[in-house]
Amino acid sequence: MAAGGSLSRTERKAVARAEILQQEEQQDRRRQVSRILKKPVGERNPEESLLLGECEDIVRELERRRKKREGLRRRQEEVCDEPEELKRKVIELAAAVRSAKHLVIYTGAGISTAASIPDYRGPNGVWTLLQKGRSIRATDLSEAEPTLTHMSIACLHKHNLVQHVVSQNCDGLHLRSGLPQAAISELHGNMYIEVCTSCTPNREYVRVFDVTERTALHRHHTGRMCHKCGTQLRDTIVHFGEKGTLREPLNWEAATEAASKADVILCLGSSLKVLKKYPHLWCMSKPPSRRPKLYIVNLQWTPKDDLAALKLHGKCDDVMRLLMEELGLEIPCYDRTKDPIFSLAIPLSPDEEGSHSRRPVAPPWSLEEAQMQEQQQEPASPLSLSLSGGWFGRGCAKGSKRKKVN
Repeated sequence: MAAGGSLSRTERKAVARAEILQQEEQQDRRRQVSRILKKPVGERNPEESLLLGECEDIVRELERRRKKREGLRRRQEEVCDEPEELKRKVIELAAAVRSAKHLVIYTGAGISTAASIPDYRGPNGVWTLLQKGRSIRATDLSEAEPTLTHMSIACLHKHNLVQHVVSQNCDGLHLRSGLPQAAISELHGNMYIEVCTSCTPNREYVRVFDVTERTALHRHHTGRMCHKCGTQLRDTIVHFGEKGTLREPLNWEAATEAASKADVILCLGSSLKVLKKYPHLWCMSKPPSRRPKLYIVNLQWTPKDDLAALKLHGKCDDVMRLLMEELGLEIPCYDRTKDPIFSLAIPLSPDEEGSHSRRPVAPPWSLEEAQMQEQQQEPASPLSLSLSGGWFGRGCAKGSKRKKVN
């Protein structure tokens, strides 16, 4: 040992080498124990049983890890209630909807999967596939239309059964379903809206195309300018790792006010792993007895399940179809001729025409022209005409009447 009690260079190397050998020995012992634990108890020989007895700490650690993995796996599984059980739960949910004084709906990606928009944490969700090292398929959101769930929510709001909708989705389908802008809080933005933050109040530009082509995390300018002040416009999307600061369309003020008044909250198609981080949405400052009753519709586990008055394991469209039937309300068909995006949209100025390459949402008159051209090319049978030619409202609820375009 060197003077002063410190270790010499040779001694320090020896100590480091001994620590490495000890770690390798522990890792080898852990691998041995792991292999033994995978065997049925009856197939373990005396030496293996003795080793397990000598390594009780390693056995407990490996068992703890196994239970944790199993728990995570179960949480990712999709569970469906049996039809009779789902029907019983929907009857209970309908009673809660009827008696609610202030019902607020929270929606996630699960309500848009029926529009061929992938969710995030489902079996084929974006995060799930990325974690498995698999590529994700690009989706043309311009072809998406409001689902049965979107149209049901708009109908419930029209009948004053729902007071406000808080959505994590950026697809703009709530707005396109006819739900008034004042009744929506799009916490993570809207892909069809760009804003000028220099104007007071902020000036919104609703477009018929996805405005996020040039934007990304911490990079929000769209490349277009405000028609009023000439400042660069920005998108409204709130990416993971960002904090939303825009007043609209995030509408946080209305979301927190609605939550504070709510006596019932219905969560549709959300894992709630993000929404749970917003305490104001759950009235956590109130005593538990004064918090709103929580109803959750989701195929997978959510972190709010234990607090829910009722958990319905089913697809959103299936649950909403049963709910609307129980409430005696007809689900309106999506009608492209009444899609608010076309009346709200602000056209591009002539010098902005080449500012994007995204496909716009097809206006109803262009669809009608395409259908007329198809009919001129080959005669259509009455059946095919009723299914495609001259009819709008794809995604109608079963039994609902379709609307003919004259």
